[in-house]
Amino acid sequence: MAKDVEGATEYAAPKDYQDPPPAPLIDPEELGKWSFYRAIIAEFIATLLFLYVTVLTVIGYKSQTDPNVKGTDECGGVGILGIAWAFGGMIFILVYCTAGISGGHINPAVTFGLFLARKVSLVRAVMYMVAQCLGAICGCGLVKAFQKAYYVRYGGGANGLQDGYSKGTGLGAEIIGTFVLVYTVFAATDPKRNARDSHVPVLAPLPIGFAVFMVHLATIPITGTGINPARSFGAAVIYGKDKAWDDQWIFWVGPFVGAAIAAVYHQYVLRAGAAKALGSYRSNA
Repeated sequence: MAKDVEGATEYAAPKDYQDPPPAPLIDPEELGKWSFYRAIIAEFIATLLFLYVTVLTVIGYKSQTDPNVKGTDECGGVGILGIAWAFGGMIFILVYCTAGISGGHINPAVTFGLFLARKVSLVRAVMYMVAQCLGAICGCGLVKAFQKAYYVRYGGGANGLQDGYSKGTGLGAEIIGTFVLVYTVFAATDPKRNARDSHVPVLAPLPIGFAVFMVHLATIPITGTGINPARSFGAAVIYGKDKAWDDQWIFWVGPFVGAAIAAVYHQYVLRAGAAKALGSYRSNA
């Protein structure tokens, strides 16, 4: 079988897939399209639903296992496994529902990684992040409105560094966890794979959801698992206690660094972007 190359030669056929052109840094034409605003609305609603269901799951688990409440079972509830399934399952559902509209980011770190890879413009990236943060705030706000007593008593689902772990450990957990997620997003949406395996576009939400699930299993005991700045920010805003803000920087710096590493690794190592750039430079020279 002929190897993939950028153009046809006497030794190899042209590559059987087409990379989309890089998104412009600033695209003024986007602002005049309904599809742009529809995508922003989709990101807002998806993040709202994501926080509503997952924070309810966290609070429900804590209320069912509270040793200070008569009749509860410390070994009952959905457990950490159930919480991880709630986060991973909701991402699977919401990415499936919104991928064709907004790309199904639902996470500022994912948006940031795709922006660095020139998959989205700066304007779209900023607007997505704003919509995601507002959606997260509204999702947590709905949980508090419906279950205020439980919400306040059990911490509002806010992320925080757990006892016994240093800030460096927490930051490392967020960096690596987000790297796993964003790397999976790049791999699942790679046009090269989509061209060769027709089932890949259909199944793309599945590995992304599983990545979220697996990362939660590993990092819930450390940071409660952020890997999504909007999720951590929305919960902190609505909960409003000092503890929720103590280590908030970890849940922004960690995911953004992890996303940046994943973008560089996929684009310049796995997709040989660095080698192509060097080859082009040598040709011009």
